[in-house]
Amino acid sequence: MAASKLDPIDRQILAELQADGRMTNVELAKRVGISAPPCLRRVRTLEEAGYIKGYHADIDARELGFEVQVFAMVRLQSQAESDLATFEARCRA
Repeated sequence: MAASKLDPIDRQILAELQADGRMTNVELAKRVGISAPPCLRRVRTLEEAGYIKGYHADIDARELGFEVQVFAMVRLQSQAESDLATFEARCRA
């Protein structure tokens, strides 16, 4: 299903699922103005075509106590097992 082959209902389904991926198929069908069986078929087709890659929960990292995220790039001179173990131990410390 090429992007140009998405009709307005497909696009609306994608928009609704982006806003709330947990809604029931019946609710989704109501919101896009079609009945539940064809809505489910369209969702499955969108999944199979790769437009919908998955569903996830948006977790609040601050609520979990993760106030800061850090990304670090590390370059090691050696990939020897002993050097990797030393590096890992220092990271854990």
